Amino acid sequence: MNGHQLGLTPEPRAVEVAIDGVVVASSTRAVALDETGLPLRYYFPRDDVRLDQLEATSTETVCPFKGQASYWSVRTPTGEHRDVAWSYETPLESVAGITGLICFYAERTDVTIDGVPQERPVSPWSPQRA
Repeated sequence: MNGHQLGLTPEPRAVEVAIDGVVVASSTRAVALDETGLPLRYYFPRDDVRLDQLEATSTETVCPFKGQASYWSVRTPTGEHRDVAWSYETPLESVAGITGLICFYAERTDVTIDGVPQERPVSPWSPQRA
């Protein structure tokens, strides 16, 4: 695996995700996934996600370290945020702890931890600047 590592840890702090001011996830039961070369990701139990705000898309991707992901978009008054959230329904055994949990791109959402706004990471998934 050339030094590629994944680590899962429970996140007991209050983690909240908002898009255009609309809170779409809020939990003290999130799971933090730390993966080599990527921003820290927070995976939320479905009970802590506003599923009524999510719209499934046909997008699917395959990660050699996590498995096959399916995606959702979120529509707000300012428009559609396509494929901003994803989940691994049957991830690889090494990351079974994220099975069915939902994650949002921190690059394209507003994340707060214990009420403290987090800086948006810069990655290939950051919004494109015109």
